[in-house]
Amino acid sequence: MRRLTLTPRHDWQTQVEKVGLTYHTLASGAPYWDETAYWEFSAAEIDRLEAATAEVQRLALAAGDAILNQDRLAQMGFPASAVPAIRAAWNSEPPALYGRLDLSYDGTTIKLLEYNADTPTGLVEAAVVQWYWLKDCFPDADQFNSLHEKLIAKWKDLKDYTTSPVYFADGGSEEDRMTVSYLRDTAEQAGMRTRHIAMHEIGWDAKHSSFVDLDNHCIGTLFKLYPWEWMLNEPFAQNALATLPPASALRAYGPRKDPRMWGSMLWIEPIWKMLWSNKALLAILWELNPGHELLLPAYLGGPRELSSYVRKPLLGREGSGIAVIRDGVAVEGSMTGDNAEGYVYQALAPMATAGGKVAVFGSWLVDGEPCGMGIRESAGLVTNNTSCFVPHLFR
Repeated sequence: MRRLTLTPRHDWQTQVEKVGLTYHTLASGAPYWDETAYWEFSAAEIDRLEAATAEVQRLALAAGDAILNQDRLAQMGFPASAVPAIRAAWNSEPPALYGRLDLSYDGTTIKLLEYNADTPTGLVEAAVVQWYWLKDCFPDADQFNSLHEKLIAKWKDLKDYTTSPVYFADGGSEEDRMTVSYLRDTAEQAGMRTRHIAMHEIGWDAKHSSFVDLDNHCIGTLFKLYPWEWMLNEPFAQNALATLPPASALRAYGPRKDPRMWGSMLWIEPIWKMLWSNKALLAILWELNPGHELLLPAYLGGPRELSSYVRKPLLGREGSGIAVIRDGVAVEGSMTGDNAEGYVYQALAPMATAGGKVAVFGSWLVDGEPCGMGIRESAGLVTNNTSCFVPHLFR
């Protein structure tokens, strides 16, 4: 694999806006979508990344069972009120759509950095924008990217389990709105009727014990680009939990047998995704699979034998609260302050570095199957909301 440079398309801003990337430039004026460079891989390297993604997904499924069997939800910081719903959702397997693994890869070693399982973004860039870039600039090359087709296929599979229309909600940022707009488009291409709603526009009908839109229509199916951990801190948290199936529903209907078991409302992503979006998963994976070639040593409560590591908040986002410690000294971020949920301490990974940038490889899954990649580059080891997206290809 190698990082190569090239001259951007003369009208690249117009081209990416046409396909949904309206947030292509950072507030500083620097490009977020950066096509002055691209990463080139061999087909064998792509095969390795795809196989690694599938293996981590297998490990995560086993870890979910272990977390529940060992009753480790409190250790991960989950509120007690949510535990029955998380258990019920894991056992009943309501529909889940997509996720993204963040991987380090230096051409030799692949390691899991974290799992963005509940509200991953960067989807428009990975699924659509870099595909059109490839067709314009390298029409004879290929790309690890079947995201668009896999999303449409998954929505088709969900038709029998959803009410119409399917509502799509976001928290209001431009990136979130465009991500939700793209996902709506894939659902509509699958033959679904959809409707957009902002999270703050969703109301509660106490008489019918259901969430409603601005016209007081019941919301039966909701895709929400809004993290479950945020929702559980909202005033409507208990209402949200009330729409999820109790254990008695599982006993009555059994797993996978009756859509009624998912309660009065189908949430996408389901609440069990909290098991994977919480970075305590990294420590639990290492505990269950010590020495696994795709995992980094990771611990809860402290770094143990590690002198060089990354301290990550269990529920941190976009690099917030992360500190990088090398030989006992913080070289990025700060060790001051405290985080109510706690931290995970993960060994430093071998990272791809080129052109003065450090690359993180986001490997996407739809319905648990690997299907694409997006690459983010940063000046340091922490990927945040100013890190650039760089396209890729393989030959």
